Amino acid sequence: MQSFTDYFATIPSAHRALILAGGIACFWAWESVTPLFGTTYRKGAHALVNVFFTVTTIVVNFGLAFLLLRASEWAVAHDFGVLYWLPPRPLWLGAIVGLLLLDLVSAWLAHVVSHHVRPLWKLHLVHHSDTHVDTTTANRHHPGESVVRFTFTALAVVVTGAPLWMVFLYQALSVVLSQFNHANIRLPAALDRALSWVIVSPDMHKVHHHYALPHTDSNFGNIFSIWDRLFGTFRTIDRRELVYGIDTHLDPREHESIPALLTMPFRPRP
Repeated sequence: MQSFTDYFATIPSAHRALILAGGIACFWAWESVTPLFGTTYRKGAHALVNVFFTVTTIVVNFGLAFLLLRASEWAVAHDFGVLYWLPPRPLWLGAIVGLLLLDLVSAWLAHVVSHHVRPLWKLHLVHHSDTHVDTTTANRHHPGESVVRFTFTALAVVVTGAPLWMVFLYQALSVVLSQFNHANIRLPAALDRALSWVIVSPDMHKVHHHYALPHTDSNFGNIFSIWDRLFGTFRTIDRRELVYGIDTHLDPREHESIPALLTMPFRPRP
């Protein structure tokens, strides 16, 4: 376990990039074999738009990375955070607790707030406006939302008291699981349901991308499904009834153009 934590404490940037690119490549190929919905859309052109926002997300996260480092160092130096307030426990159990807490604050809570605070929702619309959800949608976030999400991640690190290795481990899992649950893949229904008791499965997250309420305001989780089940935000829908996008922004001119998506949060609705 110690060698595992040592690796993630000093994980090279090249390895982190490989996790991101390797995940996209893996799930992109998987989508071609067992797609949930036929790929009749222009998959390449669609991916280019989403890759642009993936790059902006990387730039924001890289530019602000020092804040995560400082937050983690401060928490560890001052024995601050939930992990320090709990009784002694094995390292593996502490890792599970820490990952759960990081997921609660930096993903679930951030996501809920983004749906219920209007200025943040307008930023989050860029993600929800995608009418062809696939693995590239996972990182389709407006740069402004990337800053918001980073802020919640820094808060989560302090609240949890997460050491740096745990932060990097969480981010690696978050990237891969987000690509997985956005991917346009068809799992056997029974397997998907079984997975959704532990992690956010593809069918579970696709409910969140249904174009209309109340389904849009459900299934906010990123890695673990426990928070939606615990806080009553878990919903299901027959996968055959799914319609992606958001009912206020169904015009392709709004959600298939990079300039239109960048300005989307700042345009008044007609």
